[in-house]
Amino acid sequence: MSEPKSSAFDAEMMAIALRMAERGLGATMPNPSVGAVIADETTGEVLSRGVTARGGRPHAETGAIAVAGERARGATIYVTLEPCSHHGRTGPCADAIIAAGLKRAVVAIEDPDPRVSGRGLDRLRDAGIAVVRGVGAAQARQITRGHIVRITERRPLATLKLALDSAGEIARGDGVSPVWVTGEMSRAHGMLLRARFDAILVGRATVHDDDPELTCRLPGLLDRSPIRLVLARSLDVPIGAKLIRSATSTPTWVMTAPESDPAKRAQLASHGAEVHDVGVVSGELWLPSIMEALVARGVTRLLVEGGPRIWRAFADASLVDEVILYMAGAPTDDEAMTAIARHLGPVSLSLVDRRIMGSDTMWRLLHVTHKEGR
Repeated sequence: MSEPKSSAFDAEMMAIALRMAERGLGATMPNPSVGAVIADETTGEVLSRGVTARGGRPHAETGAIAVAGERARGATIYVTLEPCSHHGRTGPCADAIIAAGLKRAVVAIEDPDPRVSGRGLDRLRDAGIAVVRGVGAAQARQITRGHIVRITERRPLATLKLALDSAGEIARGDGVSPVWVTGEMSRAHGMLLRARFDAILVGRATVHDDDPELTCRLPGLLDRSPIRLVLARSLDVPIGAKLIRSATSTPTWVMTAPESDPAKRAQLASHGAEVHDVGVVSGELWLPSIMEALVARGVTRLLVEGGPRIWRAFADASLVDEVILYMAGAPTDDEAMTAIARHLGPVSLSLVDRRIMGSDTMWRLLHVTHKEGR
C-alpha cells in the first residue's frame, strides 16, 4: 500500500514546525529540539504550535496537543522528528497523538534512536492514522544533526567558530581582554550563535590570553548561555578568570587529566566549577574521550571557539562538522578557504552560506559528509 501524498499546505505547516524547532536549539539537551504544529486542513487554521521545552521535556507533540485540546480530534499534526514510541520520564508521544484523535501525521524525518527508529510511525499507522514522511526533510536533518550525530557516532556535533583579520590571522589578547579583529555586528552574531549550542569550548591558552566570559550577552538571552568548557590538562586555569568567578551562575566544566593536582581540583570546585577527568594520549587530552564524556552528560551541540591549537586538534581528529568563519573586510571565497586551511589543514568543506556582517564577512561551511539534504 502506497504512502499518502503531501500537499502544498503540508509544506507550509512543516515550515512553521521547523521554525519552532530552530527556536529551541541550545535549550533542550539531552533531547533534540523538535517543532510541532496541529492544523485543520479543511479550514487552513493553525490550532496550536509546540516546541521541546527547556531541558528536553515536555516534548513538542504533547505541548501542541495540550494547547489544541479537543480541537485536535480529526486534525493533522506536523512534526519535525518522528514521535517517540518508548517510555522514559514521560509516555510515548505516539500514544499521545493516538489518544488525541488526530487523523493524520506529517513527519519530516525518522528518528535514528534505536528505541524509536520507525516504531513511532508504525504505532501511528497501526492506530489508523495516515502517515506522510519526508516533508521538509533536508532542513529537519540540519536542525536535528546534533541528535543524529549523538546517536550514530556517540559524540556531539562540533562547529568551529573562527574570527580572523583581513589577512586570515588571529590576534592574541593581553591577558585582560581579547583583541577584536571583527566588528560589532559580527560579535553580536557570534553571541547569538552561542545561544544555539549546548556547550562552548576553549583551551587554557584562550583563558589566559583573553579572559573570556563565553556567555550570550544579548538582551534577553543571558540565560541561554551554553555550558563553558575549558581544556586544561594540568588545571592551569586562573582562579580569578571570569569563567571561574561566574561558575556558580553559568556552568563551567574543566576537562583535565586524571593525575592533575588534587589541590587545584578542590580550589576550582570551591568556586563552582566542575572538574572532569578524560583520557590522555601522547601527553594531550584525547578529544574522543572528551566527546564521549560530553555525550554522557547530554551535550549534543558543541561550539568550539578556540584557539588555533584546539581548532587544529579537532580537524586532525576528523571531528569538524561545520565551520563558521567571521573575517574582517570583504575577502574572496578563495581567500577565506586559504585562511581556513592555514588554521585547520586539509578539511573538505562545502560553502552553504555567505553574509555581509557590517564591515566583515561571514561564511558557513559544512563538512562534505554533512552537506544540506544528505
